[in-house]
Amino acid sequence: MRPMKRALALGVTGILLAACSHKDKDAPLAFVPADTPYVAANLDVLDDSTREALFAQANAQLPAQVAQMKAAADELKAKDPDAANLLRAFASEFDGKTIEQFAKNTGLDTKGYSAFYGLGLAPVARFQLSDPAAFDAFVGRLEAAYGKKLEVAKVGSTSYRRYVSKESGTELILAVVGKQAVAALLPADVSDHLLREALGLDRPAKSLQDDGRLATLAKAKGYGKQAVGLVDLTRLLPLIASGKDPLFMAMFKAHAETESAKTGEPVANQMQIPASCETDAGRIAARVPSLSFGYTRLDAKHQDMRMDLSLASDITQAFSGLKVALPGLGADGSAPFDVSFALPVTELRTFWSAQADAVAAKPFTCPALADLNDGFAKLGPSMQKAAIPPFGDLLGVRIALDSLDAGNGHGMPSFTGRIVVGTKNPTGLLAMGQMMTPALAQLKVSPDGTPVALPADMTRILSQPGWIAMGEKALALGIGTGEDAKLADTLKQPGGDAGQMMRLHLDGAMYQSWVKLMMDKADSLAAMSEAMAKAGGNDADAAAAASARQQAAARTHAQLSAMQAQAARVQSISSEAHVDGDGLVITSQTEWK
Repeated sequence: MRPMKRALALGVTGILLAACSHKDKDAPLAFVPADTPYVAANLDVLDDSTREALFAQANAQLPAQVAQMKAAADELKAKDPDAANLLRAFASEFDGKTIEQFAKNTGLDTKGYSAFYGLGLAPVARFQLSDPAAFDAFVGRLEAAYGKKLEVAKVGSTSYRRYVSKESGTELILAVVGKQAVAALLPADVSDHLLREALGLDRPAKSLQDDGRLATLAKAKGYGKQAVGLVDLTRLLPLIASGKDPLFMAMFKAHAETESAKTGEPVANQMQIPASCETDAGRIAARVPSLSFGYTRLDAKHQDMRMDLSLASDITQAFSGLKVALPGLGADGSAPFDVSFALPVTELRTFWSAQADAVAAKPFTCPALADLNDGFAKLGPSMQKAAIPPFGDLLGVRIALDSLDAGNGHGMPSFTGRIVVGTKNPTGLLAMGQMMTPALAQLKVSPDGTPVALPADMTRILSQPGWIAMGEKALALGIGTGEDAKLADTLKQPGGDAGQMMRLHLDGAMYQSWVKLMMDKADSLAAMSEAMAKAGGNDADAAAAASARQQAAARTHAQLSAMQAQAARVQSISSEAHVDGDGLVITSQTEWK
């Protein structure tokens, strides 16, 4: 069902073009149960300039989304040709069009209100329409491209179209109810109650609009009203694990029937879900209760976002006050590609050892989580080994690239820049390196940041000059002409603030270089597949396999081409992650040209 989910997910883009905060009794949020496990909605109408900026950004990303849907349809064709055809028909509605054209052609109100949410696990998308007749025409075009009429059904006086997938045990419904479009993925044997709730014929006892939780969340986290999302893992994970959710059980049963046809294992045997699974899922959810996200800035030149992952108090206490002395982690990146990761092994060992001990003392009893018990059983000894120097002294890693040459797919790419390894014992780390690499044994490196040239045996491998320098808490390598002059200042840059775990900076030109590198590698693989196809001669199986690889490579190339077009619009991308008293906070800032 992943392709169906992709199709619905693309529809969620419309949420970013609408809003839902007033007390209109028919606003989409009025149909969302207060206990929904997940929701994304707008809390205010976008102003014209923001809407135009969002259109421009969405249009740049649209070709890649279309390519992904087409690729998904190709992959799905052998297993479920009808679903593949429907997905391809949906993709055709976007192909060669802008988001504005799609919205007009489907009757979506870009100045209206929308929500994407779960009735249990069942996803529902609800959009206000400016032209209900246009939406009906859109569904008609889907049917024409699909080559079949969707089944028309009724609940009372409300009609809807449905596509049933026997392979997955689900049905996709499309309907116009009043001036709203509704799309939902439901069990194929959906109950009348769930169907009526999805269509909005029955309202929840208490809605998300009633309790105002999204507005409160947005204010607390600094999210703008353009789009706010929340995933309540304390509800979501137990629903998945308990076997009580209708959509999950329908999909589970369809899978069991397929397996039974292959293996003879009775469906009833496969459908047994112990009560302990719901308990264990709740235990996991208590560690990571929720995920939320929203824009913090959105205009023609900027797209800034924030994501919050709430964590149990013992996790936040372990890391929120930790200051990692990795040079550069506490400063904005200055190189075209500049990324710093905190890896405080001492603190990580303490934390993960405690987690391993907790699972050993109280193992998970759900059979589906047996691998977790095994994993934590192996984690304890691994953490003991991690104490051995020099790994046990690590603080983190920073990579700062000043240039990247993809090399047109021939040979290894070349780069210039610096690599910094933070450690409590840089002298010990250097000594270990000298033991493992005899060429380094003669180097005399002082802890004052003075660069020392790497021996010729090493620079010949790099095909360019290189240097090493040592600071109080780090070793640094400089590779490429002029990098020696940057090492001393690199080692003096500030370490991380309290709780800081990651920092990233990427400029537009470097982003394009990375995409070009991936494209060159994809083209190289395609050329190899073509050569293998020719070498296969009359071997039908080999030729078919090579042809499949060629088609996959072609789809990858199309997707990367779309990424390249998007990268050309990027001025810079920055991101930062830290742990505070509530959990993990990840922010990103994209500046457009």
